[in-house]
Amino acid sequence: MRILVIEDEEKMASFLKISLEAECFAVDITADGEKGIYYGRSNEYDLVILNSTLPEKNGVEICQRLRNYGKTMPILVTSIKNHIAEKIELLNAGADDYLTKPFVLEELLAHMRALLRRKPAIEQEILSFGDIVLDSKKCLVLRKGKNIALTRKEFMLLQYLIQNTETVLSKAKILEHVWDMSINIFSHTIESHILSLRKKLNDQGKTKLIHTIPGRGYKIGLYRN
Repeated sequence: MRILVIEDEEKMASFLKISLEAECFAVDITADGEKGIYYGRSNEYDLVILNSTLPEKNGVEICQRLRNYGKTMPILVTSIKNHIAEKIELLNAGADDYLTKPFVLEELLAHMRALLRRKPAIEQEILSFGDIVLDSKKCLVLRKGKNIALTRKEFMLLQYLIQNTETVLSKAKILEHVWDMSINIFSHTIESHILSLRKKLNDQGKTKLIHTIPGRGYKIGLYRN
């Protein structure tokens, strides 16, 4: 899943990026409210974490603008303030939740998961496909009960494929949902990760799992050669 963090406090932004990437999220960071609006309307994010007290654009305006652009992803506002009036204003502007600073990582993750569970497109925390079980909360993958050691990006790629079983996913869609904006779109990153994932899942037998659809992308499905 891909997260947009709009946060101007450098230490907090760094903490969020490192912590959320460790939890298998792709994370884009910006300290600029206007740029945050641009990122939010131009890309597909699963959730936005927004500091309400940015120096130029405030949280209310950012929420309103994103909603006016038709963006429906959950927006979690963070703030050093704990004023009822501000909470009401932000929720009325389109925010979905409000978290007062300082907070611990576990508290943030609990709020995020609660919001993500509300999204119709988001699957359960435990996903299954054939004899594969994927635990998104623990970043754990089992096949036939055996643990499969995946990198974070391999895990996120497999998760996205399973969430869209039998759907052909273009390279652009995969990059948009699994990688952040630092990725070189002309690299062979997806191809190399698909190859590695196939090997680790032992996808070499008569029944293939991850299929290349020439000129279109990739999909996961159970088919025999």
